[in-house]
Amino acid sequence: MVHHLTKHYSLICEYVNELRDVNVQNDRMRFRKNMHRIGQLMGYEISKHLAHQKTEIFTPLGIYKAKTIATQPVLCTILRAGVPLFEGLLDVFDKADCSFVAAYRKHAKDDSFTINQEYVTCPELENRTLILADPMLATGASLVAALKELKTYGKPSSVHIVCAIASQLGVELVQREFPDVQIWLADIDNELTAKGYIVPGLGDAGDLSYGSKMQF
Repeated sequence: MVHHLTKHYSLICEYVNELRDVNVQNDRMRFRKNMHRIGQLMGYEISKHLAHQKTEIFTPLGIYKAKTIATQPVLCTILRAGVPLFEGLLDVFDKADCSFVAAYRKHAKDDSFTINQEYVTCPELENRTLILADPMLATGASLVAALKELKTYGKPSSVHIVCAIASQLGVELVQREFPDVQIWLADIDNELTAKGYIVPGLGDAGDLSYGSKMQF
């Protein structure tokens, strides 16, 4: 299932507008903050779909019959670009366990690329909710590689993917590989270039958050 959150107006539209705007992107703190806000709002929306249980809360004056999350989720992100979005989710799920994947595109001279995944740290995932944050779902190759590796840590009860902007082709690839996942997107763009960049997109989310990097 795909949840396209800017299909109907909400404040997420304003945050996405600023992420895309070249006149705002030169403010790195603002860019990270908008990613962070999207993560917070996405986390709130996801929380409506999580299993909960009844419990009793003892107040100074009595007992309150409450609802609480049944099992804390595992939050994961792909370094480095996913960190601000991940931190927004962690604000919402502040008792969650965390996982990290280090992956990057290794470009060849002909502009083709492969996904190099060099580091994964993860708690046991068996029967737990996995929420994987990656700001840009372009080709979908890095997300698919990350999910395949994460599933070696156990079979999650459910998987939620959180992205700021996705390409339609990337969404379709993830759905083919993992038809049961729920995909939460702020916005979807239709075009993907031959080099695997989303158009109109917003550029390189990692560079906009943390500065440019050398490519080898």
